[in-house]
Parts: sequence; C-alpha cells; structure tokens
Amino acid sequence: MLREVESNSPTVEGTPRGVNGLASPGQEVSAIDIQAPENEGFAAVLANRNFLTLWLGQLFSQLADKIYLVLMIAIISSQFEEPGQTISGWVAAVMIAFTIPAVLFGALAGVFVDRWPKRAVLVLSNLLRGGLVVLLPLGLWLTQGWGQIGAVPVSFLLLLAVTLAMSTLTQFFAPAEQAIIPVLVDRSDLLSANSLYTTTMMAAVIVGFAVGEPLLGLSDRLMTALGVSHHGPALLVGLSYLTAGACLIAITPPPETLASPRDLAQIWTDIRDGLDYLKGHAQVRVAILQLVLLSCVFAALAVLAVRLAELIPTIRASQFGFLLAAGGVGLAVGALFVGNFGQRFLKRYLSLAGALGLALSLIALAWTTEQLWPSIVLLALIGWSGSLVAIPMQTLIQQNTPKDMRGKVFGLQNNFINIALTLPLALASLVETSVGLSNVFLGLGVLVGVGGVVTWYIADTALR
Repeated sequence: MLREVESNSPTVEGTPRGVNGLASPGQEVSAIDIQAPENEGFAAVLANRNFLTLWLGQLFSQLADKIYLVLMIAIISSQFEEPGQTISGWVAAVMIAFTIPAVLFGALAGVFVDRWPKRAVLVLSNLLRGGLVVLLPLGLWLTQGWGQIGAVPVSFLLLLAVTLAMSTLTQFFAPAEQAIIPVLVDRSDLLSANSLYTTTMMAAVIVGFAVGEPLLGLSDRLMTALGVSHHGPALLVGLSYLTAGACLIAITPPPETLASPRDLAQIWTDIRDGLDYLKGHAQVRVAILQLVLLSCVFAALAVLAVRLAELIPTIRASQFGFLLAAGGVGLAVGALFVGNFGQRFLKRYLSLAGALGLALSLIALAWTTEQLWPSIVLLALIGWSGSLVAIPMQTLIQQNTPKDMRGKVFGLQNNFINIALTLPLALASLVETSVGLSNVFLGLGVLVGVGGVVTWYIADTALR
C-alpha cells in the first residue's frame, strides 16, 4: 500500500474532494484547466536555484547521451570495421542494445523511482554512467586479445553490455527527472519549466549530433598531446555524466512523499496501481495518448526524412539532418513561445491547436516533397505544433499525478512511448515504398488530425 496519498494537490475552492482527498475523475477540472494566476516567462524558474541546478545537470546529461551514440560509432569504426565491409550491422546491434532496456524496464524503473528519493536516483544514475564510460577504454583494451564467442569479438560483447547498462540506468534517470520537476517548481511555473526542459532537450539533440564528432576528435588530440592516446573521447563523455551528477548533488528538494517499500513480489502490484490510476483519470490518460501519438509521428519523420532528402534535387540523401534540424528548431522556438505565453491559454486547447497544426503541416508536406525551402518551413511548423502538444500535456500529467504515483505514471509513459516508437521506425520505410512518400504524409496528417480531435473531445467531455 502507499504510505501517503497526496492530499495537497491544488483544487478550486469549494470543489468537493473524491476518495482519499483526490478529486474524482469527473471533478478533474479542478486540477486541469482552471488555472491560478501564473508567472510570465522563464524568469521565475531561472530564479529558482534548485531548478536551475537541475537544468544544468540535464544539460550535461543530455549532451552526454547524444555524444555517447557518436562515441559508439567512432569506437566501432576504429576497432571493428573490416576493409570493404560496412559497419551498419555493428551499429544496429548497439542501437538494439540501447533500445531493449527502454522497452523492458521503463515501467519497472518507475516503480522503484516512487520508492526512492529522486535526487539520489538522479545523482547515482549519472555517476554510474560516467564511471562506465570512463572505464570503457580500459575494458576494451583488456578484452582485445580474448578472441571471439561465436563470430562476435568479446570486446564487442563488452561494448554491448556497457550500452545495455547505460540504457538501463537512463530508464531510472528519465522518470526521476520528470517527477522531481513538480517537486522543485511551483505549480504556476510548471509550464515554463517544461518549456525550458523541452528546449534544452531539443538543443542537445541538434548540438550533440552536430558537434559530437568534432568534440570527440578535439578531445582525442588533447589527450594524445598529454600522452594518453585514444582515451579522450570516452573521458569527454564520461566527464559530462560525472559533471551532471556533481551538479545534481547540489539540489536541496523539500521532503518528498514516497511510496512505501514492498517486497519484490509486489512490484507487479505497483505497476497495476499505476495502470489503475490511468484508467480512473481520463485527463492524464488522454495526455499520455497524445504524447505517444506525437512520438510516433516524430519517429516516422526521422525515417522519412532520408527519403525526403533523396527526392529534393538540391540536397543529398546524406544531408537529411538539415531537414530534421528544421523540425528541432521549430520545436525549440515553440517551446520558448509556450514558456512565455502558454499560461494565457487552457492546456487542452493548446494541444488541440498543436494537433491541427501538425495535421495541416503534414498534409501540406505531401505537395512539397521535391522542394527544399517549403519542406524546411513545413518541418519547422511541425516542430512548432509539436511543442503545443508536448509541453502542455507533460505539464498536465505532472500537475495531476499524486507525488507518490509520479514515478509509476512517468515510467509507464516512457514505456508506452518507447514501445510505440518501434512501430514507425520499423514500418515507415516499408509503407513509403508501397504507397509513396506523399501518401504517407497525407495518411499521417489525417491520423494526427483525427487523433487530436478525438482525444480533445474525450478530455473535454470528462470535464463536464
């Protein structure tokens, strides 16, 4: 059983409470869309020392996450590539190893995050990841002469094992980070805090993938000049994680409401508690569905961007990153807009506007598949519209989930998203080959438009 159910969640004065002090599902209007006066912009959250510290830790951690994948490709190229052979098989194995924990352990990690102090989870997950990466060159050197198991070098199996461990630790870090934001930030500042969080995440994607290789090369040259050859890239990534952990140590959160410890046999009961909570709270459930749908669209675009670059005569297929960067810039700019002005609108109407904007932009993209600048503008609008869905819905979930349920709910959210991501990643290219890129964009646009309107209607109906 839970030791304490949150009893201080904001309600509208005079609104009766449901069981255990929580608003009943039909009364969720008190926690969703009737908003107290909110601060404008990022000034309040940046003045919050705890959140500022969390944000700095997130910055180093997110950059390390992105550069880690670049590091894996660099290690594979230098140690496992054979003349005349592609490294795509090695890279695919690493990506699969990175994905497996996200699918298997997302919900499970959320259960433990509810039981443990969030700061401890954030600090330890970063310190352990940093230690693994810093020690990786030594491990590869030690196992270099250990031969093979089957047709796979032992040193590559070590690389896969480290990647599995890194991804598993990330499954604990992600829900803990999402759950601690409403602990550190006033309810009225959550929208701005999540906007800054999203902006930083997208900036890390753009910057990490864009400058990852030059940074790794520079660190390698610096360490070689100091007499420590071939260890610079791993030290750079490892020190980024360690710096994130050091930043997060400085957070001083208020006392947390934790779920009471249970036997390991009760873990599935805890996961079921999270599912039951979603079943009984339509607003939170719909918000997660919208985030899952948005993630599927963005995952499909990540695959389809390669084909789009092939069709545009003025760029090469290898330059598809410019197209994705346009979407990332749009998402970051949209996040800045929501952070500064989103408090003036009801969250469910922001998400409806975002879903309709996504739908129209995707449909319009079907007619610009051979034109560079119109495609870039539309991809930026897709990113902008996505921010209108992602940030208000993430904020809504944080505001309306009891403190001792947040780990479970965010763990389930991450689990649903990670599972949903596999479908577009696996099917987008196959569907595009069968029906053509323009028809895929049309289909995605219709799906997003219908999904956005239906989920908005469900959420709106639940408030009546």
